[in-house]
Amino acid sequence: MANRSGPVYESTFVVDVERAAEFESWLERFVRASLQLDGIEAVHQRDTGTGEDGRVRTILQFDCRDDSIVDELLDSYFAEIDISLADAFGDAASAVGRCLREDHSRDVVSIENPDCLNCGAHLSGQYCGNCGQRSATRLISIWQLLAEAFGDLFELDSRLWRTLIPLLIRPGQLTRDYLLGRRARYMPPFRMYLVLSLIFFVVAFFDPREELGLLFEPEPPPTAAEEAARESEAQQAKEEILDEFQRAGIGREDAVSADRLDKSDEQPDATPDGAGGTLRWDVNDGEAECDVDSDSIAGWPEWFKRRLTPARLEVVCDRIVADEGATFLDLLVDNIPIALIVLLPLMALVLKILYPLSRRYFVEHLLFIVHFHAFFFLILTLQILFSRLTNAVGVAGGVSTLVMVAASLYIPVYLYMAMRRVYDQRHILTIIKYFALVVAYWLGVSLTMLGAILFAVLAVSTGAGGTQ
Repeated sequence: MANRSGPVYESTFVVDVERAAEFESWLERFVRASLQLDGIEAVHQRDTGTGEDGRVRTILQFDCRDDSIVDELLDSYFAEIDISLADAFGDAASAVGRCLREDHSRDVVSIENPDCLNCGAHLSGQYCGNCGQRSATRLISIWQLLAEAFGDLFELDSRLWRTLIPLLIRPGQLTRDYLLGRRARYMPPFRMYLVLSLIFFVVAFFDPREELGLLFEPEPPPTAAEEAARESEAQQAKEEILDEFQRAGIGREDAVSADRLDKSDEQPDATPDGAGGTLRWDVNDGEAECDVDSDSIAGWPEWFKRRLTPARLEVVCDRIVADEGATFLDLLVDNIPIALIVLLPLMALVLKILYPLSRRYFVEHLLFIVHFHAFFFLILTLQILFSRLTNAVGVAGGVSTLVMVAASLYIPVYLYMAMRRVYDQRHILTIIKYFALVVAYWLGVSLTMLGAILFAVLAVSTGAGGTQ
């Protein structure tokens, strides 16, 4: 390589001997396409022969005009080398890239900042070999910042879509590729899990009119005509209930007075008295009474009774009744994501027990569970969005129901197919372990959800929800 001040990008290709001839043809097309790019001044090829592993190695060095060209190509063209190679050869070929530079005066990299501004290590390329930070210190524009933030969302060939599509339609493929070392083309698994879970909870539980009510105009009060229509409907419903009593052999005059039937928030306790069919209603003006005594919790564990005493349970009941359970539900929804994160290592431990001879580390089983939960959040989000879309455009309810049922049935099928692809065991063994994992899932979900409920109850009892 001649002495030059511009940067050089080097790619080392490794390919199976059986496909070496096919690789040569692909490489020629790749070199011709590279020379057409603005900023690449020359491409040098060096064949290193066959290595000890029996695979052919070839090195390409791209002479770039300046540092800015390397930055652009690293984010676009060079990033596609692995993808293009994988599409053409699969596991039969791989590539590794790095940035180089020769400087005839100092024999080191001549860059704006010779030391990394993040960790202080000496730089020998566009990226720090110690912490990975890029050496460029220029400020970026707001448009570049937005492009970095939303680029993966709108670029059809971005890592986002290359991750979501196989996650949805190829069970276990992401886990298998990750364990085989094919990782650069996909989103990191835990980041994907967090993003999809966040999107799901926003789609499922975020109500713009409730959370951002200040931005919406309040609904106008009902008109006199609307009030009259509501009263007419209530009267009609009352008459229908009284007719039902009469058909049951209960006299209308013995049923209940009309003013009590008008109270929609009351839940009366009706019991017939004697053969004559007299009906008594036990209603305390629509108010629930919270009365908990020691006998009610006599069978509970001691550690639990010390935390939820009868007095504390009465406080919980009063606060839940006061706002019709809104605070409790909000606290429960806040605890569900934590409960699901706790579920991840529990299910990974179950897989570790089910596959004792697989020689896989615990983290590999955890990776399988993370990918499955990410798929679960994705399919649920798509179901919710599809249901809302069909309601908005007026699609027949039968079509929406059919699609929702099919998507729900796909979830257990997906889990079985993923187990087959990742662990590669026979059908009979996979079926047995599949049912064991499903049972473990039900137990794990029940325990973690129970924990979420208990934490929500304790939070209500201490006033964490803000209800007084």
